[in-house]
Amino acid sequence: MATKVPKGPRPVAQNRKARHDYDILDTYECGLQLLGSEVKSLRDAKVQLRDSYARVEGGELWLHNVHISPYAFATGRDGHDPDRSRKLLVHRREIEDLAERTQQEGLALVPLAIYFKEGRAKVELGLARPRKNYDKRAAIAKRDAQREVDRAHAGRQRGRD
Repeated sequence: MATKVPKGPRPVAQNRKARHDYDILDTYECGLQLLGSEVKSLRDAKVQLRDSYARVEGGELWLHNVHISPYAFATGRDGHDPDRSRKLLVHRREIEDLAERTQQEGLALVPLAIYFKEGRAKVELGLARPRKNYDKRAAIAKRDAQREVDRAHAGRQRGRD
């Protein structure tokens, strides 16, 4: 009897630093063109998204600086270059929209997560505006203040029970 693969997204890697360094304005789900050994490495979660980015080049969307470690059991010609650029699969209209917004508004394309959806590798790509240092500090202060409010509220809730 064959086992069923869950249909929902299975996160493989996340770029937590991206949400700290950027204000995410919009997100896109993109397919990822991979080699066989890259898929095996992704399933083993051997991927790093730190310092990665996407760029529109020649009417196509490319993902740069994503490190997918070579698959341990791949031999000779079946291996892959861990730092190669990978093509992202999106509709032509979306590519044109992304190219226009990044050029005119000075926005960046940052990969936020890689996951499997219905057996296919997907990248969650964020259209983002870089944050200044003071913006980062303000976001941290706001998050900490909200955490304190939640703790106080939870303490009062427990006291009533």
